[in-house]
This record gives sequence, structure tokens and C-alpha cells, in this order.
Amino acid sequence: MGRSAEHWDSAYARRGIGGTSWYEAEPTISLSLIEALGIDRNAAVIDIGGGGSPLAAALLDRSFSDVSVLDISAIALEESRRRARDDDRVHYLHQDLLSWEPRRRYDLWHDRALFHFLNAAGERGAYLRTMYASLSPGASVILATFAADGPQTCSGLPVLRYSSEELTRTLGSRFEPVETRREAHVTPTGNVQPFTWLAGRIRA
Repeated sequence: MGRSAEHWDSAYARRGIGGTSWYEAEPTISLSLIEALGIDRNAAVIDIGGGGSPLAAALLDRSFSDVSVLDISAIALEESRRRARDDDRVHYLHQDLLSWEPRRRYDLWHDRALFHFLNAAGERGAYLRTMYASLSPGASVILATFAADGPQTCSGLPVLRYSSEELTRTLGSRFEPVETRREAHVTPTGNVQPFTWLAGRIRA
């Protein structure tokens, strides 16, 4: 997968958080889907690969009280900590998702752009086992990947692309889709990257 901490720290160090292709100033679709799922402000939320994202800070602004951010990059996590003003409602996990062992349960799993880097079936299987093991019964999932007509690489690495139907099948029979979106994400350099968004719940 090319998921080493060195690779991602180097990407952030070279470009800065705001110079990466996945950068967004506001997590508009994430917040919209969180509202659509009716996520309670006291829910335990985890943002996977969210170190460079503004989501944690935006959730604090909306009175969420239990937010975790997991990222393999220490540089990205430091950016999240800065945005969130070192608020103790946010917990930072410097971990490789595929070797991480959750020590608690979460009510919402959010992943904007990590899953599409998992090219090997074994990696995808490990991801899903970790996701399901970390979620409470009836928990929610928001997952975004490059769409079927999206880029074939990102940050120098090959990626998989998904339609909403393919992503739903990949998550398996325990996942119940609630809403899908298509996004035309505009990168800092002006390129357009089509994304597939999927939101749903885990069958209890």
C-alpha cells in the first residue's frame, strides 16, 4: 500500500497541509452526512486518516464531545491538534490503521480517503475487520473513495476506484446503506477529482 509514516510525513512536509490534493477548507459533505444520519452530539466519533482534515475542529464547533483522529502521519496529527486548539475532547491516535488494535467502541466511523489506497484483498479484509470490531451495535459509517471515473493514483500511489454499488458490496451484508453522494472535489491546483460517498449503519 505504500502506507509508511515516512511517505505521508514527507508528502505533508513537501506540500504543506493546504497543498495536498485531498485538502478541503471545510468538511461540507462529511457534516451534511453526519446530520443526515442523525449522529448524536455525545456519540463517539473516529476520523480515519483525518490528521490533515478540518473535521475534528468542525465537530467541536458543533458541540460534539468525543472525537478521535487516527493517522499514520505525526505531521498531519499535529495539524489536527492545532486546528482543534488542543481541546481535550479530541483524542489523537498515531497509528497504522491496518495494525491498530481498538481499545474502545465508536458510534461513527468516518473515512474520507484512506480506503481507496488498499489495493490488496488482504488489506481490505484487515480494514473491515478492524472497522467492525471497533463499532458499537447499530453504529454508523461514512466512507469516501475516488469514484469509478476518478484518478488512478494519489500521492504517487495506485488506488482503487468505486461506484456506490461497488463500495456497498465491499462493506458486506452487515452494512445498510442510507445515502450516497457524488462529489467533484477541486484540488488546490484546480484539478477535479470525482469522489463516491457512502453513508449507512451497521445492522445490530
